[in-house]
Amino acid sequence: MKHSVFILVISLMVFSKLFSQENKNEDTSTQIFEKVELEASFAGGEPGWRNFLEKNLNPAVPVDNGAPCGKYLIVVQFVVDKEGRVSRIKPLTREGYGMEQEVVRIMNKSGLWNAAVQNGRKVNAYRKQPVTFVTSEMGFNIRSATPFVLYTNEDNELDIILDQVKTENLEVSVSEGTITNSGDGKFIARVSKPGRVIITVKNKKKKNSSGSAMSFEVRQKNVPS
Repeated sequence: MKHSVFILVISLMVFSKLFSQENKNEDTSTQIFEKVELEASFAGGEPGWRNFLEKNLNPAVPVDNGAPCGKYLIVVQFVVDKEGRVSRIKPLTREGYGMEQEVVRIMNKSGLWNAAVQNGRKVNAYRKQPVTFVTSEMGFNIRSATPFVLYTNEDNELDIILDQVKTENLEVSVSEGTITNSGDGKFIARVSKPGRVIITVKNKKKKNSSGSAMSFEVRQKNVPS
């Protein structure tokens, strides 16, 4: 009986070793990795990526679709296979105004990438790519401590400029929260939850004015523990 148990243990050890070897050498031709040692990258590196955006991205898309002035971060996820081909492009953000569609469009034109590497071999892997749109209007600006960003539950001091309009003639509103004139040429905005808000500025002296608007991201500031 002891001899039979000994043989069984040896058999299990051999099987375990063979199983581990099989896993190590398993076919990864169809597997898509989420985490890799070396992430997939644009063929021309960062300089090449900037050059590609300059030549192919249409920065006027948000303006043409009525987006307020502001800074918009668009993120798409896609797969880069072992040959560097891009597929399964999917937006992870919902900023709208045609920006996600524009990024998907240029990703389809981005050509072959450098494949991701895992255990010294090229593999299929997911990749996330951010693209930033910045829109502005001549003669109009709202400056905050962090450009295009407000923080929750604190006084966000703003400098608002609208060409040829005095501060006292500015009518300012925010899509969520409150904004007040501090009386010294500055404005204070308070918002309560993360997301995005629109600040609209009008000239009180000009009737039927649609005004100018700027979009701000709202973040929750980290509190030191």
